[in-house]
Amino acid sequence: MAGNSRTTFTKRSKERARQEKRADKTQKMEQRKEQKLAEPTKRSGDEIVIQFDEDGQPIALEFDDF
Repeated sequence: MAGNSRTTFTKRSKERARQEKRADKTQKMEQRKEQKLAEPTKRSGDEIVIQFDEDGQPIALEFDDF
């Protein structure tokens, strides 16, 4: 019966390792989520600038403007 206790111990240690890995992964996901919420949604330089012609009419935007 010595073989049974060893397999039980091995199974328990593997399960413990799985639980720790799952907890670490969950913690990392939460940290990334908090970090993402803390970052501003718009960065400077991402704003679209509307240009006007000499008559005061807005110039149409092109694909490269985005």
